[in-house]
Amino acid sequence: MRLVIQRVTAASVTIEGKIESSIGTGLLILVGVEQGDSEADAVWLAAKTANLRIFDDDAGVMNLSVKDVGGELLAVSQFTLTASTRKGNRPAYYRAAGHELAIPLYESYCKHLADECGKPVKKGVFGANMQVGLVNDGPVTIIIDTKLKE
Repeated sequence: MRLVIQRVTAASVTIEGKIESSIGTGLLILVGVEQGDSEADAVWLAAKTANLRIFDDDAGVMNLSVKDVGGELLAVSQFTLTASTRKGNRPAYYRAAGHELAIPLYESYCKHLADECGKPVKKGVFGANMQVGLVNDGPVTIIIDTKLKE
């Protein structure tokens, strides 16, 4: 699984002109699921996300987690995070998990993240054409890939 985590002051998902989900200060998380990913990956990523210290403390040092600051959470499925760009100029998505794996792992990640943070995770709609808006704070953007955790 691969995440792109962005510290935001606001983020939203719009589908067909209607806002589906929106948050204030917190994290916008783009979630990509690959073939071979597992429940253990979802659990590990949820804990990592919840405890990632990327919010400023009183001294202006990134030393606080989204849990510490009471931030909101918005997770959006994004299969394009699995893109291979090694050959040519057209990305290939052969590593992307099919719906039968991707949906349960995305939902599991969201559930475990909600449990870790003690608050609901707002979501996009899996497989929908979404417009994602955000105000990246910092900017702070972190990429986490479970295949690189060891």
